[in-house]
Amino acid sequence: MAPELVRGQNHPLARTRLEIRVSAGRPVVAGATLADDRGTVRGPERVAHPGAPALPGLEVPRQAAADHRLAVDLDAMPQDVHRVTVLLALPVGGGGPTRFGAVAAPFLAVTGLDGTEEASYTITDLDTESAVTALELYRRGDAWKVRAIGQGYADGLAALFADQGLSDAPALAGAIHDAVAQGLARTVAPPPRPADEAQVRAAATTVHASGALPPPAVSTAPGGGSDDPIDYTHPGRQASPPPGTARPAEPARPAAPVAGDATGWSMDERLYNQVWGMFEDLARTAAAYRSAVDFADSRMEQELDQVLSDPRSRISGQADAAREAAGAKRSALVDRAREALDRDLAQLVAESEVVEPALPAAYAGWDNPCWHAYRSPMELPMAVRLGDLRLPESESAGLDIPMLVRLPLERGLWIDAGAGDVDALPDADELRARAAHTAVVLAARLLAAYPAGEFSVHVVDPGGTAAGALAPLVDAGVLAGPVARGAAGVTDTLTRLTERVDLVQMAVRNGVADSLPDDLDVAEQLLIVHDFPHGFDDRAITRLRYLADEGPPVGVHLMLVADREDAAGFGPLLDPLWRALLRLTPMPDDHLADPWVGHAWTYDPPMIPPGSAVLHQVLAEVSRARRERGL
Repeated sequence: MAPELVRGQNHPLARTRLEIRVSAGRPVVAGATLADDRGTVRGPERVAHPGAPALPGLEVPRQAAADHRLAVDLDAMPQDVHRVTVLLALPVGGGGPTRFGAVAAPFLAVTGLDGTEEASYTITDLDTESAVTALELYRRGDAWKVRAIGQGYADGLAALFADQGLSDAPALAGAIHDAVAQGLARTVAPPPRPADEAQVRAAATTVHASGALPPPAVSTAPGGGSDDPIDYTHPGRQASPPPGTARPAEPARPAAPVAGDATGWSMDERLYNQVWGMFEDLARTAAAYRSAVDFADSRMEQELDQVLSDPRSRISGQADAAREAAGAKRSALVDRAREALDRDLAQLVAESEVVEPALPAAYAGWDNPCWHAYRSPMELPMAVRLGDLRLPESESAGLDIPMLVRLPLERGLWIDAGAGDVDALPDADELRARAAHTAVVLAARLLAAYPAGEFSVHVVDPGGTAAGALAPLVDAGVLAGPVARGAAGVTDTLTRLTERVDLVQMAVRNGVADSLPDDLDVAEQLLIVHDFPHGFDDRAITRLRYLADEGPPVGVHLMLVADREDAAGFGPLLDPLWRALLRLTPMPDDHLADPWVGHAWTYDPPMIPPGSAVLHQVLAEVSRARRERGL
């Protein structure tokens, strides 16, 4: 268990590529300084801050936010750097708190890139301080350690930098606060608005502050009537675009979007973080708009109730005038909220237009030209695209967000053969055919994402009803074996995979993973089960549930193509199975909810462009790469 440090305590670091995660409850500015062996910072060029976020081996966020992630690569630090000091400061202006004693105690965690925690520290006993040196990473011989500091400064960043030997500390502190104030941090409160707009903004923010949802990492205010550009930076995004790619921002306009403008150690990781940043931004701007509309409706009802509660107003004819006035106020508030939404959507559309063409194959849609040059990868990507997501508010702008799921899969997939807009199809059989085709397309994506030989696909089709849909996989020769048919095929396939799960689990638990049989397929395994529960008895269903629960941690994954109504005869026995799988649909369906505000997102399955041979080309490349490896 990682230690929780107290002020002055140190702890050795087991790795050199780290993330420092900051949680403060209120927007704060995060930065870091690089010092020599005497603890002196040689100049402002050794300070990473919102205006200059990237230094060798170090990257900090550009925005003020309640949550931060700082990226550190100690091996990439200059040889004369012996100390990396992480600092926090409260933004100047905006009406926020001016001392750390008025906010929740900041919490910092030093973690590996996989999220494994090395040490954590909660900064307590702060009062009038507006800046604090939180912790430091320092060299001891060839090793690095972390020390909890918690030294606060009532005179802010200027005093902090002066204490570290910087000669022009006040100017540097002012430059940092100016960078935050120049629209780079949308979490810093804007100047006071007129009463009506302030109430709309407060109503929108309240939606996210209530309930059990985690606090948003960026502001959710709708900005109705505001001329301030919305900054789409979030905790996973890079502070500034790579050198030479950014365009200077024009007055009153947001900076031009740049593909890969996010934190990460590789371009794939940057694009992954950027895509999910767009997802979060769309979720929150839609929530702000809906909240503003709800507030406008509520206000109109209150005003009408107040007027109509007096009988004299109804007799004198004041009711009609009151209705007209209340309706006009509502329309004005909704129009301002819509303007803000449209502005936000336009910025996201512009970002999508530069991000989509830059996505690697694992993240790209089937219509992306990158598939024409596809080659089997050498390394496993961070994630794979399983479709697209959209909200009703984004449909008019034509904005879809790629649905990226981390690899290896943490849970199986359920292609719901009984869901979707059946009215748009000739009959239920066509819907089932679409479900089988969707399973094949998703399986092809997973095969294409993994290096050759590191992903095996098994198929169970007891009734043989998916022969047409499975033809691309069968013809390409990318399956681990023939398609299993009938009850005997179901039993044989499930027996082999459950035995593999048992064997690997025992080896891992006993620390003898190297002693696994030489003929064991160590690749990740995917089992596609079509037309479930046809051909399954109680024993087979028990094994299937076992694979769904115990398989993913040891590399066995399940893809179920089924109509839940067909399995209704088994009663609640199968409920745990459905809950263990991620439900996807062969037709657009609004069944996925985000963890921030609970929107019902419409899922669009991955579609092969009409007339395109991309699926066969990709599977042919997978097959070629497998043959080269003798598989």
